[in-house]
Amino acid sequence: MEQSLLKQILHEYDKKRTLANIKAEKCKQELLAVNPRLAEIEDELSKISIQTAKAILISNESEKEKLISDLKKKTNALMKEKSAFLKNLSKNSGFLNPQFECKMCKDTGYVMRDGKSTMCTCLKQHIYNVAYNKSNMGNLERENFDTFDLRYFSDKTNPELYKSEISPRQNINLIREKAENFIHNFDDPNEKNLLFVGNTGLGKTFLTNCIANELLKQGKTVLYQTAPVMLSEIIDAKFGREHSNIDLLENILNVDLLIIDDLGTETVNNYKIEELFTIINTRLLNQNHHITKTIISTNLTAEEIFKTYTSRIGSRLAGSYRFLRFFGEDLRMKKSKKNQD
Repeated sequence: MEQSLLKQILHEYDKKRTLANIKAEKCKQELLAVNPRLAEIEDELSKISIQTAKAILISNESEKEKLISDLKKKTNALMKEKSAFLKNLSKNSGFLNPQFECKMCKDTGYVMRDGKSTMCTCLKQHIYNVAYNKSNMGNLERENFDTFDLRYFSDKTNPELYKSEISPRQNINLIREKAENFIHNFDDPNEKNLLFVGNTGLGKTFLTNCIANELLKQGKTVLYQTAPVMLSEIIDAKFGREHSNIDLLENILNVDLLIIDDLGTETVNNYKIEELFTIINTRLLNQNHHITKTIISTNLTAEEIFKTYTSRIGSRLAGSYRFLRFFGEDLRMKKSKKNQD
């Protein structure tokens, strides 16, 4: 990743954090101005904090231990009184604290894990969004399970046309159940990856965004790539071509959820097949002791996938992916017609 991009994003984080602190301080001063006892409690807590810092420097261990113990008791009593005071004002105990967007890193972008400062998932996702997802996942606010509308899917069966005894509506309902299971069992290594198969306009992208939405809420990282762009950029980076993204493959291998869209629309050659196998196989092997899942979306049929790619890829998909076939009428056409009406 370019250092300029990281620097730019961290600058945005710094601005968010500063703004949250300013808002919290303003809110605090307004509240203290009309609640003298709360102001006294805050003042006493501040003094105790200074006294505690000084107590740590005392050389006499027994004296130090007693003083620190007394200060802790005073602090606990004051905090209890403060909490009760805020409760009477219908405020929670954290009301006076800065309201950061990310509770884990407090908008710093980094958290401590095993004694080391590591990049927070929110910062990783921000980088993915800017570097890869910006033009691909712009509909997350509109495309989620809350806006999932079964009425767009026909409830009429047509075995001859759809090669199925159930209707498109029944089918998409079953697929949705599988998608929700995928979300709930994401951290289970036995939960299979997903392969969405079907023509354009049948809801594959919409459902992918629904899944991405829910996993982002859980703090998972999501990276979206179309197969043609992803494979071309990886090969460019490996050959050291100008403007290539040298971090792309590492991010693709390590992101929690990788979404590969439009598989089969790329120009297939041996280089791309090999890179695709590396991605699929490495993420399945879980080499970094980190649960990763993948969703692949394609207009190819299952038979065409096995015919287009090597048996190595076919066997990995058959063994570790749940094939979900979308069928029915083109939803984009139906929605467009409805809007016109």
